[in-house]
Amino acid sequence: MTASPAAALTARAQEVASETVTDILTLVRHETSSYDLPALAAGLDLLRELAVHRLGRPDHEQRHPGGECGDTLTLTYTGTGPGHVALVGHYDTVWPTGTFAGWEQPEASEDGREKLSGPGIFDMKTGLAQGIWALKLARESGAPAPVPTVTFLFNGDEEIGSLSSRPVIEEIAQKADVTLVLEPTAHGAVKTARKGSGIFKVTATGVEAHAGLAPQDGASAITALSEFVLAAAAVAAPGRGTTINTGLISGGSATNVVAGQATASIDIRVSSEAEQARVDAEFDAIKVSDPRVRIDIDHAWNRPPMTLNAASAPLLDLAREVARAQGRDDLPDAAVGGASDANFVAALGLPVLCGMGAVGDGAHARGEFIYPDTVPAQTALVAGLLARLAQPLHG
Repeated sequence: MTASPAAALTARAQEVASETVTDILTLVRHETSSYDLPALAAGLDLLRELAVHRLGRPDHEQRHPGGECGDTLTLTYTGTGPGHVALVGHYDTVWPTGTFAGWEQPEASEDGREKLSGPGIFDMKTGLAQGIWALKLARESGAPAPVPTVTFLFNGDEEIGSLSSRPVIEEIAQKADVTLVLEPTAHGAVKTARKGSGIFKVTATGVEAHAGLAPQDGASAITALSEFVLAAAAVAAPGRGTTINTGLISGGSATNVVAGQATASIDIRVSSEAEQARVDAEFDAIKVSDPRVRIDIDHAWNRPPMTLNAASAPLLDLAREVARAQGRDDLPDAAVGGASDANFVAALGLPVLCGMGAVGDGAHARGEFIYPDTVPAQTALVAGLLARLAQPLHG
């Protein structure tokens, strides 16, 4: 009996699982901190080489300079069907260069499942490798059935807000029929809703003075900023989906000088535009005790909130059809607190699914890991979806 196309694709993904994992580990071993431009450049070269090795030379490619951020690379492989899919993923990680040397592998899970760990393996180098292999498998299993044109977009600044890559992401998404973002899953669930995010820089400008001879003449920017940070934390409303975290603080010039300046970078996550407006207003209303200290706030909202829009609902339905055909009982979806480049696409009203990548846990935490036994199924899911998207979603 001839296996169904879905079963054949799943079997083939299992056959190449070890090669896929090898590619994942190759990417992980080359560290790509968001703040290490030489490492990012070399990492992007490695990623391109991997794509060319598995898929051949693209029909079109463009490297978009990132300036102070990592470059963005687009690779387009022309398909045999009229559909056009964007596969989006970032190659930068939150981990400083040198982290890999001291990284330890975790023990197996309580049920005996193997784990693989490394800086960026979950968020999100596994997704990058799986995406490349997904197109390879869709091409192999699709003949003589058509496959869509696929544009890969690899950006090196997602972890710091996609400051340079956002226009490229929006341009590519508008040219494609659908966008699949290869970020990690939420414990196997695709991500259809994400919080919006902001990174506010708060600057306190005080008055310097000798801390021993004339402390009364000074107005401490550090003291004022500390008051502001505590007041800002109180603006959080977890019940409404709003969280606030001051992640970076710097200031002062010497221990014996009343600090003339101090800054804080504050991460803000919200679930609605109404909460964005409330946070803006309440931050502006914060007062510090010393009127000589000036507080300036850069309200830098980075990503809008993402919800399952009308354009994306049919894409989710199609992904669930593919999953069922491949033998999965269910393909759940989830709302998560983190933001991603999918937020930009959803804000344009375009069809997008996020969380098409790794199954594991621990994003941004030492010990982040994947379950390697899930790599074949995740690769097959994206490959199967690509095959179904050879025709435009609403074609």
